[in-house]
Amino acid sequence: MENVLLTIVTFLPLAGATLLLAIRKDNLKAIRLLALSTATATFLLSLPLFFHFEASTPGMQFEQLVTWIPSIGVNYHVGIDGISLFLVLLTTFLTPITILSSWNSIDRRVKEYFIFLLLLETGMLGVFVALDLFLFYVFWEVMLVPMYFLIGVWGGERRIYAAVKFFLYTMTGSVLMLVAIIALYFFNGGTTFDYLTILSNVQTGKLILTVTEQSWLFLAFFIAFAIKVPLFPFHTWLPDAHVEAPTAGSVILAGVLLKMGTYGMVRFCLPLFSEATLEWTPWINGLAVVGIIYGALVAMVQTDIKRLVAYSSVSHLGFVVLGIFAVNQQGMEGAIYQMLNHGISTGALFLIVGMIYDRRHTRLIQEFGGLATSLPVFSTFFMIVTLSSIGLPLLNGFVGEFLVLLGAFKANVTYTVFATSGIILSAVYMLWMYQRVVFGEVTNERNKGLPDLSLREKFILVPMTLLIIWMGVYSQTFLRKMDSSVSQLLSRFQSTAVVLKK
Repeated sequence: MENVLLTIVTFLPLAGATLLLAIRKDNLKAIRLLALSTATATFLLSLPLFFHFEASTPGMQFEQLVTWIPSIGVNYHVGIDGISLFLVLLTTFLTPITILSSWNSIDRRVKEYFIFLLLLETGMLGVFVALDLFLFYVFWEVMLVPMYFLIGVWGGERRIYAAVKFFLYTMTGSVLMLVAIIALYFFNGGTTFDYLTILSNVQTGKLILTVTEQSWLFLAFFIAFAIKVPLFPFHTWLPDAHVEAPTAGSVILAGVLLKMGTYGMVRFCLPLFSEATLEWTPWINGLAVVGIIYGALVAMVQTDIKRLVAYSSVSHLGFVVLGIFAVNQQGMEGAIYQMLNHGISTGALFLIVGMIYDRRHTRLIQEFGGLATSLPVFSTFFMIVTLSSIGLPLLNGFVGEFLVLLGAFKANVTYTVFATSGIILSAVYMLWMYQRVVFGEVTNERNKGLPDLSLREKFILVPMTLLIIWMGVYSQTFLRKMDSSVSQLLSRFQSTAVVLKK
C-alpha cells in the first residue's frame, strides 16, 4: 500500500475533477459536495504519510518507481522525505478549506471553478513528490494553467491583467528551468532525468560540472524559483494576483504555490550546485534582506487589507530564503517551518479578508472600525491570526522566525541585524491594520448589524487556529520529522562544496 499511496493522494483530486465533468452544471449542490468530498478524502488519505513516516530515516520514503519513457530515461518516480512531507500535508489540508470558503461566494461557472481547483491540487502535490526532473517539470506546468483561469475568470475587475502578468512571469521562469533541466540531462550523459541518480552522480564525482557550468545552471533554476517565491525584485506580479484572485485563489497562492519556489531552492539548488550556491549566497541573502524590509515598508502604506497581506508575504518569504541560504541546521529547519507557518497564518488572513468582503464588499481599511462590537467572534479569530503573523511567542510564527534568525546569525551577523527590523515593522503594520479595522467606535453605519461568523466559517477557522497554537507550543512534533532529512541535505552540500578562489 505504501508504494502507491503517494500516487493515490496525488491523482485523487484529478479523478474527482473528472467525475465533476459528468454532473450537470445546474446541480450546484452535487458539484460542491463532490468537490469537498474529494478534497477531504485526499486529506484523510495523506494523514498516514505523517503517522507512518520514519523520522530517523533521512532518505526518501513511500517511493514508487515506474518506467515511463525508457527511450530518453524518463520515469514516474515519486517519494517524500522530511522536507516535502509537510508541504504535501499543507496542500491537502488547505484545499478542502478553500472549497468550503467558496461555498457561497462562487455563484457562476461553479462546476468549472471546482474542476480547476482540484486540478490545481494535483499539480501542486505532484511538484512536491516528483523525483524525476521531467516529471517535476510536467507538474510545475500543470499547476500554472488552473491558477491562470482561477484568477482570470473568477477574479476582480483587473483579473485579466493580473492573470496574464502571473502567467508571463511564471512562464519566463519555467523556460529557464526547462533549459537547465535539458542541459543537466546531457551533462549527465543523456541517460536519465531521475533526480536521485543525478544527485548520486554529483556526490560520487561521476558528474563533474565546472564552476561556470554550475553557476549558469544554478541561476536558471534559482530565477525560476525566485519568481515563484517571489523574491525581490521578482515580486511585482504577486500583489496584483492576490488582490484580483478569489479568496480560495489567494489562500492557495499564499499557502502553497509560493512554497513551490522555496522548496525548489532546497531540493535542487543547494544539493546539485553546491559551489555555485557558495558563490551566490551573499547576493541572494542581500536580496532576501531587501525583500524583508521593502515588503514591510510597502505593506505599511497600503489602504487595501488584501494588498497589505500580499506585501507582507514578500517580507515573510524573504525570511524563508534567508534561512535556506544560511546553509545550516537551524536556518534550514526554520525556513521549512516558516513555509508551513506562512501557509497557515497568511492563508487564514486571506480567509478572514474574504469573510469581511462577503459582508461589506470592500477591503479598504478606512471603511471599517469598531468591528469588535458587531463581530466579536470574527474579531477574536482575526486577533489570533494577526498575532501569529507577527510572530508572538507560543504561536507558530515565533518558532520559525527564531530558528531562521539563529541560523542567519551564525552565517552573517550584518544581514541578520537588518532582517530583524522586518519583525518590528511587521508588528507595526499588522497591529495598525487590526486596530483600525476592529477597535474604536463604529463610525460607518454599514458596519452596524453585520452578521457574525456562520457555522461554516467557524468550521473553516477553528482547525487553522488550533494548528497555529499547536505549532507554536509543540513545534517538536514537526521539527523532529524533518531533522534527519535536513541533516542529510546539509551533509551532501558540505561534502561537495569547496571554497571558491576569487
